[in-house]
Order: sequence, then structure tokens, then C-alpha cells
Amino acid sequence: MDKDPGRILAVDPGEKRLGIAISDPTQTIASSLCVIEHQSRSKDALAIYALAQEHGAVLILIGQPLDWDGTLNPQSGKSIRLAEEIQTLGQIPVNLWDEYGSTKKAQDSRQQMNVSRKNRSGHLDQVAAVVILQTYLDHLIDQEAD
Repeated sequence: MDKDPGRILAVDPGEKRLGIAISDPTQTIASSLCVIEHQSRSKDALAIYALAQEHGAVLILIGQPLDWDGTLNPQSGKSIRLAEEIQTLGQIPVNLWDEYGSTKKAQDSRQQMNVSRKNRSGHLDQVAAVVILQTYLDHLIDQEAD
């Protein structure tokens, strides 16, 4: 599978905040970009699309929470509706990607970085967005290797 060169913008949608991550132009490394405070689906979609345009993203990736067995759950619908809203705003493609375990991985990474217990829970949204994006990028790399 050939990938389009360019950055990928990833979103970890949360109830209060949306974590945003961006890839490098070679789609190899995910980096934290920012956190957007949740307002409404339409305002969130506009902010996400504006960031994607600003950073020259060729794809917007929305984290979709699935159950451990890969089935949809009540939170999955929120991600689907956000993706659909973003897609109406322009030509940048929008994909959903399983975010199962991303928050736990984000917590674990902060622990490995010796972040104090007091500060570990703050702004996991950004780190979770990086985890979501990096798992997607690793998947692309694995597909190219096959």
C-alpha cells in the first residue's frame, strides 16, 4: 500500500478535551501538537479541520474507542459523528482508527518518563493522540514491509 506523502493529523476525542498529534512528512514519527477544549461537535470539527489545513495534513485520523473484541460501543458513535462532521468541511480524507488502550499506554509512558504521580493524569489527551497516531503509522510501515 503506497501512502500519500505528507503529514497526518490525529485526534483523541474526549468529553472535555481533544488531544491532537501530527506526524512528520514521511509519516514515520508522531508528535504532540496541542489540546482543544471541547465546545460542540461542529466547533470541534472546524478547529480540527483548520489545524489540518494549517499543517498541510493529507489525512485526519480520529481515534475510535472499540471494545476489547473490536466491537462498537456507545462512545464509538461520537467518533463516527465527529469524523462525518469533519468530512463535510473539505477534501482532506478522514479515517477512524481503533484507540483501544491508548489512554493506558499514555499513562504508562508518563510513568516511564518519571512524571510524578500527581502530574501523570493531566493532559493525557495529547499523549493518547500521539499513541493513536504512532500505532497507525507503525501499521502503515508494517503494511509496506509485507
